[in-house]
Amino acid sequence: MPLTAGGRLGQYEIVSPLGAGGMGEVYRARDSKLNRDVAIKVLSADFAHDPERLGRMDREAKVLASLNHPNIGAIYGFEDTSAALVMELVGGATLAELIAKGPLAIEEALPIARQICEALEYAHERGVIHRDLKPANIKVTPDGT
Repeated sequence: MPLTAGGRLGQYEIVSPLGAGGMGEVYRARDSKLNRDVAIKVLSADFAHDPERLGRMDREAKVLASLNHPNIGAIYGFEDTSAALVMELVGGATLAELIAKGPLAIEEALPIARQICEALEYAHERGVIHRDLKPANIKVTPDGT
């Protein structure tokens, strides 16, 4: 379900698109009730009525809700009517964007790798396996988190 800047999804005003992946699109939005920016992930139009994809989105929401770790983006809510995940908006570049600029210095790469490993260990200890771990799905904030 493509969204447009200025449009609304419940209490969220869509600001701009952030990206797209295999299952859908991600948008920057403004939460009008809590006065904060969020990321909203919605299923693409091709999958919006697919029971299997809707089930995967529901499971993703529940898995994210079960995790609370500083290196895992938080989920704020799930909009049932539009199958949209409302998540923490994490600033900074993706690891893929950083790598595209050239090799990372070891002093930069090691702390990033350590944080990824800590987040994965936390999730694995809770029975959660990330099935799409790749540099494009890892954000690195300006402070290196």
